[in-house]
Amino acid sequence: MTYGTDRMSEGDKQAWLNRFRTYDQRFLQGVMKVWPAAISGLSADPEEDQITAALVVKLRSDPNTRGLFHYYALQPPPVRLTVAGQVTGYRLRVDLAAVVDQDGTTHIAYECKRLNVRGADGARRSQARGYVRDGMMRFVTGDYASGLPVGCMLGYVMDGDLRWAWARVTATVMSQAPDLGLQGAPSSAPSVGVIQRFVTQHKRNSRSLEMRHAL
Repeated sequence: MTYGTDRMSEGDKQAWLNRFRTYDQRFLQGVMKVWPAAISGLSADPEEDQITAALVVKLRSDPNTRGLFHYYALQPPPVRLTVAGQVTGYRLRVDLAAVVDQDGTTHIAYECKRLNVRGADGARRSQARGYVRDGMMRFVTGDYASGLPVGCMLGYVMDGDLRWAWARVTATVMSQAPDLGLQGAPSSAPSVGVIQRFVTQHKRNSRSLEMRHAL
């Protein structure tokens, strides 16, 4: 299965962007449906990959969510198709892809990061730096989803303090604005259930990139 194409360069770019915004909304609504079941069997301090794997299993199996997308891919193979039909590789794998079409060439990509984590000393650490450096930055550099107009971040707020997570992440984003090619301050987006959202706009080479964030 392949992920990502340059077909988004064809046709109405605004229409593609609106379509991906709809995909993101649909995906997060699905997450809200299965989230309690997904985390119910996890340990008290699960790793990112464990949370994401449990989430994908529930999205695939729950009758209310499995039909929202063609497929939910966990760490999909890091390859894509060019316009000429050639397969090229990405250096890194994104955590999760909600695949829209049967051949896998249209998907919305999510990188997942833990936030508000307690260390062995009991101190709370925001993990916002890793969210930006090891998540957002990989979309901006094109290591993730280079053929897509939208990249998505999913933050697992381990202690439930969404306000603190939001403040620390957005402050870190602003502090790294030049490296991120940031085009203005983060803007809030309507919540989906308890999921809090904001959007950032970036310049990626000659193209614009919209990043959608869900905590």
